[in-house]
Amino acid sequence: VQLQASGGGLVQAGGSLRLSCVASGNIRSINGMGWYRQAPGKQRDLVASITSGGSTNYADSVKGRFTISRDNAKNTVYLQMNSLKPEDTAMYHCNADVRIRSWVTQNYWGQGTLVTVSS
Repeated sequence: VQLQASGGGLVQAGGSLRLSCVASGNIRSINGMGWYRQAPGKQRDLVASITSGGSTNYADSVKGRFTISRDNAKNTVYLQMNSLKPEDTAMYHCNADVRIRSWVTQNYWGQGTLVTVSS
């Protein structure tokens, strides 16, 4: 199973970006999916997550600005980021709990996509 993230880039403060992450490979189904971010010298933190049923959870720092969504038919999770701030600058990684056999679920990480917000 591979997770391919895209959509990062350089944007001015107040701008928007939309991240995408597509899962491919031996996938029976995908349970939870999420986005994490890691700034230089800092730990990787949860940004937002979404269950297979669509329930969402957000870090306090992004509530009201970011929206996570998913397309189960496409095995894809999205992160719409609005009103971006310089402190949102980080490498963004997608994560997924993938059922690869009826009795086996494994957790996978994408390679990351860099988001840089200039002031």
